[in-house]
Amino acid sequence: MSTIDLACDLVAIPSHSTDARDERAAGDAVEAWLREHTAATVERDDAPRGGNVIARAGPSGDPDLAFVGHHDVVDPADDHWAADRFRVERRDGRLYGRGTADMKGSLAAAMTAFAAVADDATRPVAFVSFTGEESGGIGCRWAIDHGFSPERAVVLEGSTGYGKEEAPSDGPPGIDVAVAHKGRRALTVEASGTAAHASVGHDADNAIYHAIDAIDRLRSVDPPSRQIAGQRVDGSVAVTEIAGGDAWNVVPETCTVTVDERTIPGGRIDLAMFDAVDVTVDQDLPPMVCADESFVERAVAAASRDRDARRIVKPHATDAGWLADRAGTDCLVIGAAEPGEAHTDDESVSIAAIERCREIYERLVRDLVV
Repeated sequence: MSTIDLACDLVAIPSHSTDARDERAAGDAVEAWLREHTAATVERDDAPRGGNVIARAGPSGDPDLAFVGHHDVVDPADDHWAADRFRVERRDGRLYGRGTADMKGSLAAAMTAFAAVADDATRPVAFVSFTGEESGGIGCRWAIDHGFSPERAVVLEGSTGYGKEEAPSDGPPGIDVAVAHKGRRALTVEASGTAAHASVGHDADNAIYHAIDAIDRLRSVDPPSRQIAGQRVDGSVAVTEIAGGDAWNVVPETCTVTVDERTIPGGRIDLAMFDAVDVTVDQDLPPMVCADESFVERAVAAASRDRDARRIVKPHATDAGWLADRAGTDCLVIGAAEPGEAHTDDESVSIAAIERCREIYERLVRDLVV
């Protein structure tokens, strides 16, 4: 089976995160393909939402290199492709369908690359497809907590064309190598006051005013910044929602503010600034930066066979953050998706980019563990 045929088969299987049964079906397909097409040891663990699929080849022990993907996708729009929300189409050199870009195209590329080299591995190598990545890395965190700890990992999220303004005229953008990515911290700030009639005006203990004070402090903060891969990478913080009060003539006793913070490796805002309000951290997806320069150089070389690959920093968090933060894994992100393709109603991915990713993955395995 070709890489593209495999990608089409995977995309056609519903695996959106609201239904664990759907994630299980996609995991079943990944597991069955690996058992049929490789002599690797294939495991299905007890992670939530149907279990992760882990294939291992070469000697026993923690993998020297792991290809890390996920088989869940975000929910498709209810009114899109009404007859079949998981239809996959090939046209104009691209695959269209939910999960083509994020990330079943790259998943298929890594599966076929792994199958091509698994029998030749002289050092431990693994392919992993996690559950629940779109829900905060559920499967990845479960695997790490149960001993999954590769030395190096290639995470299959998109890195195609991130280092260039536009695609070259002779084909899809080059496959770049993400050596770092930002994290995301989601905060809920709750300010408290005392309910009173609005006629008392400024004499009231108005929760909204306390919330405004907290917002003003946020706006005065300079988010952290650092140089990574020759470029300046900035953190950011933004108020995204505010809710307080339930009547026009009542001073509110509570006001809630939601805050989106994009963290960078080694930098985040100091929550001590919120001394007069209550703060809850609702989500904290770790950032990542690869410290293994040899791994970076080999990956860039593998990706530069057709055109020069660039070292880039992704603005989005991935499972690489969990692996770096909790397992000490040196991670890179290399995948077929281009900026703005994932999670859209017309999600698509370049067929040529999928095939080139397969070649890059195979070259990297042969360089590192064969």
